[in-house]
Amino acid sequence: MVDIISDFQTYSTMTIKAYLKPQCGWSHGVRAVLGKHGLPYEDIDIINNRSNYAEMVQKSGQPLSPCVEIDGVMLADISGEEVESYLLTNDLVKANDAPAGAATNAGCSNEEHEKMAAKTLRFF
Repeated sequence: MVDIISDFQTYSTMTIKAYLKPQCGWSHGVRAVLGKHGLPYEDIDIINNRSNYAEMVQKSGQPLSPCVEIDGVMLADISGEEVESYLLTNDLVKANDAPAGAATNAGCSNEEHEKMAAKTLRFF
């Protein structure tokens, strides 16, 4: 019972900001990992909001996404697999066998890129 309480306290006090594209394989992977571990996070749309993209670039020092900020530590241009590795390595989550529900280390297919290009307003 003590482990459950300490895990809950870790999760509930962690602040996570995820700078993501609405439709992107890499972004879906980050969302999947955060969901797998039941972590609350702020999903920040960098495609449809110019100021969100500018904030990501300013904080990360580079223009590539996804970027995930965990308790003030910026993980730039990162996959879901790398986010999970960071969380596990720093004892922020416990390993679990739950399925992620999406590929955690894959970009978009050509078809997905074409679909995004037709629908999404880009600022960069």
